Amino acid sequence: MGFLSPKLPRCFDVQLWHLKPRLERIQPLTQHWAESGFGTPWAVYLVYLVKLVGYVAGGLWFIQTTPGIGPLSEIAGWWTEPVVFQKAVLWTLLFEVLGLGCGFGPLTLRFLPPVGGFLYWLRPGTVRLPAWPDRVPLTRGTTRTPLDVLLYLGLLTAAGWPLLSPATHLEAGLFGQVQSLSPDTLIPLAILVPLIGLRDKTIFLAARAEHYWIALLAFFFPFLDMIIAAKLLMVLLWWGAAASKLNKHFPFVVSVMLSNSPVMGTKALKRRLFRAFPDDLRPSWLARTLAHGGTAVEFAVPLVLLLSTDRRLTAIAVAAMVLFHLHILSALPMGMPLEWNVFMIFSVSYLFWGYQPYHLPAATLPGLIALLVVPVLAVMVAGNLWPERFSFLLSMRYYAGNWATSLWALSPSALSKIDEHVVKYSGFPKAQLRRLYGEQVAEVLAHKGFAFRALHHHGRGLFGLLPRAAGPEHESYFVVDGEFVAGAVLGWNFGEGHLHNEQLIGALAQRCGFEPGEVRVVLLESQPFGSDRQQYRLVDAATGEFERGHLLVSDMVNRQPWEVADLPRYPAAAPSPPVRVAAPRLTPGDTVDAA
Repeated sequence: MGFLSPKLPRCFDVQLWHLKPRLERIQPLTQHWAESGFGTPWAVYLVYLVKLVGYVAGGLWFIQTTPGIGPLSEIAGWWTEPVVFQKAVLWTLLFEVLGLGCGFGPLTLRFLPPVGGFLYWLRPGTVRLPAWPDRVPLTRGTTRTPLDVLLYLGLLTAAGWPLLSPATHLEAGLFGQVQSLSPDTLIPLAILVPLIGLRDKTIFLAARAEHYWIALLAFFFPFLDMIIAAKLLMVLLWWGAAASKLNKHFPFVVSVMLSNSPVMGTKALKRRLFRAFPDDLRPSWLARTLAHGGTAVEFAVPLVLLLSTDRRLTAIAVAAMVLFHLHILSALPMGMPLEWNVFMIFSVSYLFWGYQPYHLPAATLPGLIALLVVPVLAVMVAGNLWPERFSFLLSMRYYAGNWATSLWALSPSALSKIDEHVVKYSGFPKAQLRRLYGEQVAEVLAHKGFAFRALHHHGRGLFGLLPRAAGPEHESYFVVDGEFVAGAVLGWNFGEGHLHNEQLIGALAQRCGFEPGEVRVVLLESQPFGSDRQQYRLVDAATGEFERGHLLVSDMVNRQPWEVADLPRYPAAAPSPPVRVAAPRLTPGDTVDAA
């Protein structure tokens, strides 16, 4: 691996490898991942480091422009000011909704350009996905209009206004008066985040609204209640993430994530994350121990933080959670939630150490806090029980391996139609990689994306169902992960499988007029809490759904990534009527919104 060149398997004949069936092509790359990860060039790590420094520097700049905040050399005297936390939340929300945070760059297979976000959302004609187009007036259609661009510009402006505002609002704290941002400066942003989400749920999710928008709403509370509500929100984030990891497949996530870590150590140590490298790539006892240990930390330590009245015990708990997030940060998890982990490190220090005396009994309006916290808890519980109805982000099932996923099989004619009829800034990952490294290396690196998916338990399901979805000629299709379809078409991808389900299939079919068989998609839902089943659907972009059923998690976790040709599937007893996903193809002069 060089500064610019990716690390590829040794003794690897690309010409012969290319002629093998897909599962045989994936096998050596999963084995290579187990000891070398994605093979990321060092230049990529440098890009992420520079971006992380820029995020921290930008946040400090906005904080220090606030009148009354001293120089950085005097940070010990002002770091607990209310406006510091407020502007940290606002800056992080703005950073994310610009597309600069989660889903950025090469480790999300976005290369040219490395950013989506604002490049798409400021461009009329790109694809948008409304949240409830059949229920909410004025949200139908899937084409971004000048109105959508204006709403997005308004959101960016609404985030910038309080970031540049002084702290003029006087309130009572436990130890005297404090100054915070005027609520008047926060109202536009509080309204625009959900409003824009009704017309484009991608932007709402990219803003990480389940965290930063909820924290923003707490800024309208009295200061004491704001701090307590923010503490409760953080505890729910940790507990939601921990609860979602009580399953058979979280150890798969740990083994895949740590084997991709540049600081994990030697190849020998990475191999120990798997049962018997290279033949058995199921998680080893070490991966399972790390997974269950991390889950226990996420449950127990936040409880200590919430209830502790002893400053020394609180300090230990704060240090434990700081190390917890530093560990995740150093592993560079795919999807790249780097800034989120930095923000969590700051928040646990600010809220639980800087305001350690602020406990639940100090709340002045506990009913108001409950009004904010209870709905968050309800969505978290409902999202685990009925994951098909909720984003994994809203239900706080973070990086647990339990995501809705999809695998798309596209014929050459379908690729041509997408290139011709769909407005986008970049092509699929292989097309971007081809411009950087040439055809052969691009093919191998695109398959490393398959290897990442196959090493997770749900990858066994996707590749096991692909021949059923695409038929005997499935090897002739161009196969791409739904994540990267969403990344190219919507401008953002961060593990949210509901962004590349029937709604996106229909939006593309509407533009491209696919013929039957040109696009076949495997859709695999998350595992409900307490169940061993994951529901699947097989969809033709022209004719709609043609099969649904379920797979068993126990079948997937007990197989190797490449041994899925005979994976048991359990179709629904009575086939459902076809679900149409395609509308008549548009003719010149028509608009998608009018269709």
